[in-house]
Amino acid sequence: MSANALADDATVVARILDHIDEKSTDRGEITWREPIENYRCERRYAAEIELMRRTATPFCPSAALPQPGAWLARIAAGTPLLAVRDADNEVHVFRNACRHRGTQLAEGSGCAKAFVCRYHGWTYGLDGELRHVPHEHGFPGLDRSARGLVPVQALEVDGLVYVTQSAAPGAPPPRLAPLATPGWRMLGAGEMEIAANWKILAEGFLEGYHIRTTHAATFYPLQYDNLNVVERFGRNSRIAFPYRNVNKLRAQQPAERSADGVLTYVYHLFPNAMVATFPGRVFVVAIEPVAIDRTRLVTYVLTDHEESDTDAQAALSQGADLVARGGAEDQEMACAIQRSLASGANQFFEFGLFESAIGHFHASLHAALAGTA
Repeated sequence: MSANALADDATVVARILDHIDEKSTDRGEITWREPIENYRCERRYAAEIELMRRTATPFCPSAALPQPGAWLARIAAGTPLLAVRDADNEVHVFRNACRHRGTQLAEGSGCAKAFVCRYHGWTYGLDGELRHVPHEHGFPGLDRSARGLVPVQALEVDGLVYVTQSAAPGAPPPRLAPLATPGWRMLGAGEMEIAANWKILAEGFLEGYHIRTTHAATFYPLQYDNLNVVERFGRNSRIAFPYRNVNKLRAQQPAERSADGVLTYVYHLFPNAMVATFPGRVFVVAIEPVAIDRTRLVTYVLTDHEESDTDAQAALSQGADLVARGGAEDQEMACAIQRSLASGANQFFEFGLFESAIGHFHASLHAALAGTA
């Protein structure tokens, strides 16, 4: 389903202003109880990884591959993958393994005209074709056309590169307008490993019920506690987190109100990716399971500000510090939840009416694992 079916900025702002006046927030129809066992069961975890492999999931922003020859390597759902933009500006994603002895061809990111295996020098073009084998006479009968890099399904949509690792085609990815605007560039990227189950980290993005208590000195002075607009599109969600300065829009005509600078949108792209908008930047976060109790957060930061705009760069730096401190607070909570799983205190976690996006996430995950969605 397209994100274009979501409410426009003016409608979201109007709902937020109503919530401020009424001291309310969006509520779900039911609460959700998620069994603790689903965070600890190895069989369940393995099924979640397989679900990620057969689902179109964001691998990186298009801006991470800005020109022909640009490449990026990372692990997605436990699989080493290599994305590259070819000479025709098309994006390909391959399994990151040489077809000779399996050496990973690349780590990190860069720009190249070909990929040369550092072990024995087998060389592959940007299209994945095997171009050169040193001392090829030592491999009688070698069919180079059958020994290129192994591709996975890749689709570039609205500024994101999606991958589907399974052979069977799955549902198409959602349409996401915010990254489709020309001119966005990479501001930075990073990875960190967190000692928590991937679902616990995902949950932290999907509600504002914790703003006052968790982010008392970071987000709360700028944002509202437990005041959100929550929307669903298919298995995905969008949550609006308003800033206190949204009140300045009361003086504008309703149809002229924009979300720019007055709220953060968090898009949850099922199952394990988040896209969050902040003034002057967009964060794309892949929540990659490493083990049942460990997760790697892969974060890409994009901006539409020019590098020559020194005032904008200073504002971006200040905002980045705030987001980093708030993120560290969320990660601290996630690790504390993970440690508590062994306490035996809870048989389930209960997500209330204010946390409906989390309930939608778990309901969609249950249905997908059961094969009903």
